[in-house]
Amino acid sequence: MRQLLALLFSLAATPLAAQEPSLARPNLLLREVVTGMPRGERQEVQVLTASFRPGDRTVFHTHRHPVTVYVLEGAFTLEMEGRAPALVRAGEALVEPPGVRMTGYNRAEGPLRVIIVYVSEPGMPFLDPIHP
Repeated sequence: MRQLLALLFSLAATPLAAQEPSLARPNLLLREVVTGMPRGERQEVQVLTASFRPGDRTVFHTHRHPVTVYVLEGAFTLEMEGRAPALVRAGEALVEPPGVRMTGYNRAEGPLRVIIVYVSEPGMPFLDPIHP
């Protein structure tokens, strides 16, 4: 028992700076097989951010290719035609499918911040608005 206590005290007294740095490893958030990716010889990668106040929404729209959304803060509600609404919270991600009519909302009481990743043919618009 004395040896265990001595070991615990020695570990607690060891400064953190004396420890060797460890290897950073990625944390898989989302893995999803998708269809509709661009097939040309060249693709353009767009990384966007968006901030929503409570009650803010996107325009009613579609995408030509899959879109990945990662929520930094808050909760994102995605309403897609013919599907149940999807709720994605901070630290979570989702893939928006191409060709589906949708609108995204901040239905929470606090701010919403997201990172959006879109791969398309060069010069392709990020979204296509749908006018009623």
